[in-house]
Amino acid sequence: MTEQKRLIIGISGASGAQYGIRLLEACQALNLESHLIISKAAEITITQETKYSVADVKALATENHNPLNIGASIASGSFQTIGMVILPCSIRSMSEVATGVTSSLLTRAADVTLKERRKLIIAIRETPFHTGHLRAMTQLSEMGAIIAPPIPAFYTQPQTVEDIVDQFTGHALNLLGVENSLSKQWNGLGK
Repeated sequence: MTEQKRLIIGISGASGAQYGIRLLEACQALNLESHLIISKAAEITITQETKYSVADVKALATENHNPLNIGASIASGSFQTIGMVILPCSIRSMSEVATGVTSSLLTRAADVTLKERRKLIIAIRETPFHTGHLRAMTQLSEMGAIIAPPIPAFYTQPQTVEDIVDQFTGHALNLLGVENSLSKQWNGLGK
C-alpha cells in the first residue's frame, strides 16, 4: 500500500499570499497531504491581499502547524515528505534559512528539508534585491534549494491574475515532480 505524498507549505509575510493559497487548493485536487505553516506576518498579508480569512486558508490544508511549535512533526527529518515550498517567501524567512539560524517552525522545517536533501523551493517575492539578498540566494542554491521567484510567463497569454497564479503554482508542482494541469508547457515555435 502506497502512502499519500506529503508536502510542507510555508506562507510567509511577503506579498503574494494568493500563490500559497492556490498551492493548497491544488494539493487538495491532486490528493497531496499538505502541512501548512503560516507566519504571523502572513496572517496580516492574507487578510489584506485576499478574499480569504486565515481560518479559510487553514481549512485548505490537511494539517496546520503553529509557527512557534518547533517540536512539530515537520521539524524532524524522520517525517517523510516530497519537499517544501515557501510561497511566498519573505527576505527574512529566506535569510534565516540561508544562515541556518531559524526562529520559527517555518524556517526550521525548511532547514530540515535542506539537511535531508529534499527539494526546497524558495519563491522569493520581494524586489529589488541588494547584494546581500543575492548572496543569500546563492548560498541557498549552493545548499540545494531551488530559488524560484513567482515571475509571470507571458507565452501563456494570461488573461487574469488567476491565470498568472495558476501558471506559477503548476510550475512549482512540476519542480517537485508532481504532474498537474495548472501550468502550460512551452511546445516550441511553429506547431
